[in-house]
Amino acid sequence: MEVWRVVDDQAELLRTLHDQHAPALYRFVVRLTGDRAWAEDVVQETLFRAWRSPAIIQNTGTGVQAWLFTVARNLVIDEFRSARSRNEIGTDVLPERASADRTDELLQAWLVADALTDLTAEHREVLVQAYYGQKSIAELSALLGIPEGTVKSRLHYGLRAVKLALQERGVTR
Repeated sequence: MEVWRVVDDQAELLRTLHDQHAPALYRFVVRLTGDRAWAEDVVQETLFRAWRSPAIIQNTGTGVQAWLFTVARNLVIDEFRSARSRNEIGTDVLPERASADRTDELLQAWLVADALTDLTAEHREVLVQAYYGQKSIAELSALLGIPEGTVKSRLHYGLRAVKLALQERGVTR
């Protein structure tokens, strides 16, 4: 029961510390950095460090404000001195996003196109129109001027021939 009261007391002290010092600390850091987002991060880190130091939280004198401002100033200086700060270049334009590697996809398309060259012109035309042109059996029948049964037959035997051609190239079993 006592532990919870101590934790609650520390939380209340931290809230009081935040309410009393965070606005002035934020203005101070914004003047140092010129960056509001970074200033928010520095204030948060400073108050986090105060929370980790219970002696600071419990001290309500003027030394607390001096400690907070010193910690914030040191955090800003450390960031300016860091390699990240020296090597990063700020920009208003976001870099392009990385895209997925499409090498496998391109190689598969190349293999299928190569396998299609082994087919007869009739089988190849039906397969290309059906899969790449996304035409239905009825549309293919009307387009090519052949019965629907012939279209189905050419699709069936064309797919078998493509499968055999890909097997010969070591792509499928």
